Amino acid sequence: MNFILGLSFISEGAIPYAAADPLHVLPPLIVGSAVSGALSMAFNCTLMAPHGGIFVFPVVGNALVYLLSLAVGTVISAVLLGILKKPAAERRVN
Repeated sequence: MNFILGLSFISEGAIPYAAADPLHVLPPLIVGSAVSGALSMAFNCTLMAPHGGIFVFPVVGNALVYLLSLAVGTVISAVLLGILKKPAAERRVN
């Protein structure tokens, strides 16, 4: 379900994860989002629609580097989440 929500840029699917452990989940997502935004601005990507995920992709300017920016931010978020967020069993032991 979250895969479909993410493709549609509907962020409500991430709320339960962020609410369950905000100190470990929010910073990686903020950093990854900031990197994606900065890269897309540096590459002069444009999006004539304010929101809409894959549904508005036909109106994205510089689409390939837009996708690259999105992928780089996603990888950064995932790596940081892997570093900062320990499994629940490991957190209880420490």
